[in-house]
Formats: sequence, structure tokens, C-alpha cells
Amino acid sequence: MTAPKQLAGRRALLLYEHVAAVAPDADTLFWQQQGAFFFALQLPSRSPCPGCRLPPTFQSWFTVTNLHIWMLTVRLRALPDGKEYTQALIDHFFIDIEDRIRAVLQPPATPSKPYTFESPFYVNPNAPGPNNPKDSKGRTKPRSRAPDRLVTRQMKIFKEQWAGMGLAFDLGLVKGDQEMAAAVWRNLLGARGAQGIAFPNDADKNKKAFRRSVNLVGGEVVNVAKVDLAKEETSDDGSGVHDFPPEEADLYVEYPQLMLDIVRYVRKELARLDKLEDEHIRSGKLEAIKFGRVRQ
Repeated sequence: MTAPKQLAGRRALLLYEHVAAVAPDADTLFWQQQGAFFFALQLPSRSPCPGCRLPPTFQSWFTVTNLHIWMLTVRLRALPDGKEYTQALIDHFFIDIEDRIRAVLQPPATPSKPYTFESPFYVNPNAPGPNNPKDSKGRTKPRSRAPDRLVTRQMKIFKEQWAGMGLAFDLGLVKGDQEMAAAVWRNLLGARGAQGIAFPNDADKNKKAFRRSVNLVGGEVVNVAKVDLAKEETSDDGSGVHDFPPEEADLYVEYPQLMLDIVRYVRKELARLDKLEDEHIRSGKLEAIKFGRVRQ
């Protein structure tokens, strides 16, 4: 007879791989699109409705997946034995995260089997391929590998992001849509415009503007007291998420609709999962558990 903890672990892997981790790929257009069209309700014609404009980076994939991990944990926590299922889901999440981080920072010379699957949502600049340099015998040269301490540091950063997003959305779940919209803006939209919106200025039209939001909460990895805020805000951290440049300041007009759409999506999906029987969550068909698109 299989122990309950083992059953939870097996089921959690299926929920992770086939429900949560595939969510970014299933709705790439919304999360990454630079502009598309959809039929706006109560309007006679098709209206522009851009998406979140997230870059195709691993950070973006992690953030979107993390949102869906949180939504699953909300439902799993309601199970009588939800603690085991929730912990197993998070364990699989971070095993996969480490595997993906190593694929980027410590790429193998030849393709290796991932813990789950390769996602087209983000680009791995170090992925082994036909264009990799060869040695004198025609063998693929191994790429330079980052030290393990860098992998460990990145894992700590992602664990802090996972915990921070979970707390923010838990608070939004209790306090209401306004609080949840704020969590969406900070976590999924990169808190763009937190220090104000930069508008075009003819006097500075030749000066390149770059600014991003910096987390001043801190944690195990970053000592806030030692952060040079002005310097950090104007340095590229490689995440691809930063304030819109002055010539694109009009893009902030999209944010209220984006926050409304994501909050509505989260509420709808949580209500849908709540209606599923506990036994279905534990052993039912995954198709009925899978997440829909933000904009149906």
C-alpha cells in the first residue's frame, strides 16, 4: 500500500508539470504580446488590447508560473491533507527551478533531459546547439560554467520572490481586489512607473533613459542598507523588466485594464477550482484542473 505522502508527491508532480508549469506557454500571447486585437465587450468594433509586454526571459517564466503555483496552493490548502500536497508541489517547483537555472548558468555541452520539459516561453542564451563552438576533433566545446555559489544565490532569490508573491496575493485574497491589483502591478508588471512616469522632453531627446524598480524589502541575499538606490535603479539587472522610456509613456494607460483582467482571472480560476471535489483534485482528470486563458 502506497503511503499518503508518496501519493501526494506523485500527484503534485502531475499538477506541477501539466497544470502550473504549462500555464505561461498556454497564454504566451497575453503575457508577452506587444499588441493584439480582441473583441471588446459592449463595443461595436475590435479594439486594441495589448498584453503585459514581459520579455522572453527565465525571470518572466518564473513569475507567471509562480502565480499559478499560488493559485493551486490556495486550493490544495483546503484539502484535509493539504499540507502534504502543498509541500510536494512547492518541492517539485523548486527542483525544476534549479534544473532550469543550471541549464542557463551551467549549460551542458550536449542537450540533456530536463526535469520536466523545455519551455518556448523564454530563451536560454546558453542552450547547446549546432552553432556551439567545436574543438579540433569536431566535438562540441563545453560552455563556461558559473560556480555553484551563483546557482545557490539565484535559488535564494527565487525563493524570496516565491514567498513574497504568495504573501502579497494571500493579502489580496483577504483584503479585496484593490490590494490584489497592487500585488499584480508589483509582481507581474514589474512595478513599472513606481518612481513616477518619465515623459518626452525635447531638451533630453538624445539622452537614453533607463529606470527600473528596486525591491527595498531585502532578505537573505540583499542587504538593503548597502544598496545604492540611485545606481541600482539605472542599472540593467538582466530581467528585461524596466520602466517604459519617455517616448512610450502612453503605454501606462494600458495598466488599469491589465490589472483588472488579471485580478478577474485570478478570482474566476480560484472559484472554479473551489467547485471541484477534493477527490478530483487528488486523483481526477487534469484537464478539468488546467487553467484557462486570462482573456477568453
